[in-house]
Amino acid sequence: MTARMRQVPCTVEIEQTHDAFHAHVDLQTDWEIGPGDMVQVLGAPIQVVFGQKLVEHRRAIITRAGLLRRTWIKLLARFQVNSLYEVSFTPRGLI
Repeated sequence: MTARMRQVPCTVEIEQTHDAFHAHVDLQTDWEIGPGDMVQVLGAPIQVVFGQKLVEHRRAIITRAGLLRRTWIKLLARFQVNSLYEVSFTPRGLI
């Protein structure tokens, strides 16, 4: 591992039921994840059948973004916030 990379323990929780469909990774580290940082969970892919909830303890590699990448990601985020909503200008006569 380099100064920009760290391997840490993590908990992976995956649920696929009629109440919830999600996957969460909880990193056990004091490192803050910032813009442009990458997290790779190690191990084989996890498959969960419908109706099941699974919690696994694994290791993850956190790779810090460099100054240029972090700045680029922050800049792009400012202009891409409009992709989170949809605006329609439909004349009332067509509705």
